[in-house]
Amino acid sequence: MKYIVIIDPGIGINTSYGVYQRGLANDVFIKYEGKPFVAQVWPGAVNFPDFLNPKTVDWWGDEIHRFHQLVPVDGLWIDMNEVSNFCDGLCSVPEDRICPNGTGPGWVCCLDCKNMTKTRWDDPPYKINASGTQVPIGYKTIPTSAYHYNGVLEYNAHSLYGFSQTIATHKALLGLEGKRPFILSRSTFVGSGHYAAHWTGDNKGTWDDLRYSISTMLNFGIFGVPMVGSDICGFYPAPTEELCNRWIELGAFYPFSRDHANFYSPRQELYQWKSVAISARNALGMRYKLLPYFYTLSYEAHMTGAPIARPLFFTFTNETRLYGLSTQFLLGTSLMVSPVLEKAKTKIHILFPPGTWYNIFDMTKVIVSKESHYRMLDAPLHVINVHLYQNAIIPMQRGGLITKEARATPFTLVISFPLGSTSGEARGNLFLDDDELPEMRIGNGYSTYVNFHAVVSQGAVKVWSDVQESKFALEKGWIVDKVIVLGLKGSGSSAFEIEVDGHVVEHTSKVEISSIEHQYFEEKLEEEKSDKMKNVMVEVKGLDLHVGKKFIMSWNMGIKA
Repeated sequence: MKYIVIIDPGIGINTSYGVYQRGLANDVFIKYEGKPFVAQVWPGAVNFPDFLNPKTVDWWGDEIHRFHQLVPVDGLWIDMNEVSNFCDGLCSVPEDRICPNGTGPGWVCCLDCKNMTKTRWDDPPYKINASGTQVPIGYKTIPTSAYHYNGVLEYNAHSLYGFSQTIATHKALLGLEGKRPFILSRSTFVGSGHYAAHWTGDNKGTWDDLRYSISTMLNFGIFGVPMVGSDICGFYPAPTEELCNRWIELGAFYPFSRDHANFYSPRQELYQWKSVAISARNALGMRYKLLPYFYTLSYEAHMTGAPIARPLFFTFTNETRLYGLSTQFLLGTSLMVSPVLEKAKTKIHILFPPGTWYNIFDMTKVIVSKESHYRMLDAPLHVINVHLYQNAIIPMQRGGLITKEARATPFTLVISFPLGSTSGEARGNLFLDDDELPEMRIGNGYSTYVNFHAVVSQGAVKVWSDVQESKFALEKGWIVDKVIVLGLKGSGSSAFEIEVDGHVVEHTSKVEISSIEHQYFEEKLEEEKSDKMKNVMVEVKGLDLHVGKKFIMSWNMGIKA
């Protein structure tokens, strides 16, 4: 388990507060007319650190170090860093009353404030339309005529605030123990994805916001922030039981997956409703089995910038019908997630691009689409449709109650061929490392990268691996104990052989091979009915193959060439 705490950038104005005292002494706060600008956030009256100032970065790192000595957190959740301000204009701390007094909502401004429109920065000729409200440009934030280090105006630096805080926080956490920092930031800018994860802010517990969460997630992936997700079940107001069911089914497949709510909202942990707990166990159970696939996608995002969650047109670039689709999405190139996004629906229209698609929850179920078109599938309350595309190899594990437990379990390779193929190939990969190292990379002695390949040719199936930096995986003792191959034609198997690191494995008595016929979404075509060779899913278990060793596995299905 990891311990992540929430902090805001606003530093409470309190002469007995050491953080504030040291901030003043180091001159780290954003200024207005030569004095630290006064705002109000959760602590009451605050000053905002200026993260464009190198001295602020050092001071912030020292404060995080001091805090970590008291509370050894594993990461930081930096909130309210747009920056958010409960007041407007030029404010001061009232002398005749306590602010806030603790009797009402903390977001109600209680400072003494006056409007600020005397400069062209506070009242520029080009207005903004903030959430449909005609308000000054500095509304509920820092006035644009305030200034940062070296005289940089807030007008020119506003959008960089959360980004600059993220960089400073990343540097501070990295300096604590040399571990990979975890930072969750509400405010982002171009480049934020290199340093932090992002959640999409204070969304609503509504069906509309459930739907919007997909397009928002996809957009942020394109923006270069791959680790992203929305508050599952909504931040406020209280969600309905049905909505929370559907949201956890979708949210389990966000790259960043978290249930989070407003302090003033009713409790909405997933166990609060029996039905939601069932949906959560189903969807999150699959997520934990897919952790090696998710983690490998994270490595790909780090190395190439490719999003983890992607629009369908990223893979099917010529399918123009997919360009505006934002109710389904892909994880990597191979897994398509199609959630229910409307109230009281137990069936769903899913747009399937051309090819063969296997249900990841029941891999015997298959859909073959000759061209992009919609199919209506069952989606009862506890079911989300997730399909694996052809020509893929994805690594899975057995799951667990926590990620550390899940990632120690044996691997299963799931290989998908086009249904009934007599020839074809599939590919996949797997990245493994010590996940607390500062950077995900090969060649540091604490990582392993594996390419998996599979072919069907001339009546035989062949599966093999190519391993880079095997040492780490061998030390961890990870094994592949099962291979599942989808879409094969045949009714049996023979001539099973395994090689490991170039040596034939003589004793394979513990290996079991079984097959089960695929179930079609639609009635079989006439030529399929007359074909005596079945389309089957083949399961090979009892393998005990070390992930860190190259292997070759083959068998004969009697497939017609």
